[in-house]
This record gives sequence, C-alpha cells and structure tokens, in this order.
Amino acid sequence: MTSFLQSIFALPLRGLTWLGGQGTRAVAAVAFIAVAVPPLGALLRPYVTEAIVLLLCISFMRVDFAALHGHLRRPALVVTATAWTMIGVPLIVGLITHAMGLTSHSPGLALALMLQGMASPMMASPALAALMGLDATLVLVTLVTSTALVPFTASLFAALFLDGMLSISPLTLGLKLLGILAASLLAATVTRWVFGAEAIQRAKRPIDGFNIIILFVFASAVMGDVAGALVSQPLFTIGLALLSFAIYFTLLAVTALLFRRIGYERALALGLMVSQRNLGLMLAATAGALPPSTWLYFAMTQFPIHLAPYMLMPIARRLTADVDALNGTTKADARSFASHRRRGGTSVQDPG
Repeated sequence: MTSFLQSIFALPLRGLTWLGGQGTRAVAAVAFIAVAVPPLGALLRPYVTEAIVLLLCISFMRVDFAALHGHLRRPALVVTATAWTMIGVPLIVGLITHAMGLTSHSPGLALALMLQGMASPMMASPALAALMGLDATLVLVTLVTSTALVPFTASLFAALFLDGMLSISPLTLGLKLLGILAASLLAATVTRWVFGAEAIQRAKRPIDGFNIIILFVFASAVMGDVAGALVSQPLFTIGLALLSFAIYFTLLAVTALLFRRIGYERALALGLMVSQRNLGLMLAATAGALPPSTWLYFAMTQFPIHLAPYMLMPIARRLTADVDALNGTTKADARSFASHRRRGGTSVQDPG
C-alpha cells in the first residue's frame, strides 16, 4: 500500500519539479496561457484571495531568518529601500495622478495607478531575483519590511488620494491587509514548525513549481477578459498595455539609478522588486470590487511582471559575471599581497 501511494504521488511531484526548473520561461508562459484560455478567468476569479494567501504563505515559509537577521544588523540600506518603496513611490504616483487630472477624467485608471503605487512588492520577487542570479537576500529583507508597513501606508495614501474612490474606507483597507498578512504568516510559521526549514529547502524545485501554478491561477483570474477587451476596444487595451510597460521599466530604471552606489547588480535587484507591485494583495483586500477599467489595467500589468525577468536575464547575467570577476580579482590581489607580505617578512628576518 505504501509503495502504491508513493507511485501515485511520484508523478505529480516530478511534474512540479520539472515546472519549477523552467524558471523565468514558465513565469513568462503563464501570462500568454492565461490570455489564450479566457474561460479559466471566469472559473478562477472567485479564488483570487485564496491564491494570494497561498503565495504569501509560501514566501513567508521560505524566509531565510539568518540572512534576514544579518541584513537587519546593518539597517541603513534596508530602511532607505523600504522608505522609497512604500512612501516615495506612492507619493510620487499620487501627485502625478492628481496633477494630470486623472481622478476626474479617468477615475478607474487613477484608482488602478494609486493601488499599484500603494501596493507592497510581489512576494515572488525574491524567487525571481534568485532565478536571475541577483541578490535575493536583500530583496527578501526589503520585501519583509515593506510588507509589514503596507497596512499602514496603504490606508494613509488611500485617505490622501482616494477619497470616495474606494468601496471600503482606508481604515478597513488597512485592517484587511493586516489580516491577510497575519493569516499567511501564521500558516507559514505552522508549516515550518511541522516540516522543518531543511525539508522546505530540499523541496525547493517542487515548491517553485507549485508557486508557478498559483501564479497561473491568479493571472488567469485577472487576465480572463483581456482577449475580449482586445476585440471590443483594441486601442484602449493596447494603450493600457504600453502604459503598464512604461511604468514598470520607469520604476525599475529610477530605482536602479537611485541605488547605483551599492553596485548595479544589487541596484537592479531592488529595481526588479520595486517595479513588481503586489496588485493581488490589493485585489484581495478590496474583495475585487473595482471598476472594469481598473481590472483591465491590472490585467495588463501582468505582462511586464511575467515577461520582464526573462527579458532582463542577459543584463542580470552580465552584471553578476562582472561582480564575480571583480570578486575573483579582489581575492587574487589579496592572495598576492599576502604572499608578498610573507616573502617580505622572511627577507627582513633573514639577516638576523
């Protein structure tokens, strides 16, 4: 009986392991499959909140607490990155949105942009950074601190910029976000206690594969109407897609430039995190009670989120190769200097 059960579970486990090994290719494919099969959107939309809670739970479950503690001992960079992510970005987005008059001319789009700006980074950001060979630990630490702040910063900016545009009050939004995060963290803690951190680390590939499946559930729920929108209002839909790409790469480029002094490899990792906002968390907190144009913009943001890591892989490889070469040169110089010191020390002592 035991061998029979093992054979039953072996096939899906191999499938999840294979899927987890596909990396950024699978993440990119998710967006296109979600658009190509519209009926899945209607079928999976009621499960957006559950998908988001699972994604959050998996991310919290895989937190490397030793690395987290190491970065928190040197908090200046993390505090700066968190402040830019959770205060600087939504403040700039809110000011630009109001200056352009979007709140009166296109309230649905204004709401979408503000929710995007107020959202914390995606919980999958550290995994994507790791897949690209970037500093996933820095991304993870900043993600944790940003996520801890989002119930408070989101309610603040909702009160400042979204007065009357949300179906729930800013305080209710903050409380719902806090509840979702607390439930996910509790479930992750129990899971780590039951299975252990080492077992979770050993199951990295299958968990990655399961993560991609949940990303597909969320993408399908959000992108189910894209094909219909392309037929009924092609110019508007394409315009939203171009806007989503422009905002994504603007956030990435500005963040990378702001943090370039810490090295372009780490700056790119932070840029990737800041540009990937957790819109699913905002959808879960608002129970999906949003205007159609807001839903459509959220759907369009899935394209840069899923495609950009694959597109940026050549740049990431070059930056990480430069860092490895620099580290190799530094170590070689250190060994040469140490060898020189030893030879010098011997020559000074020989005459005595």
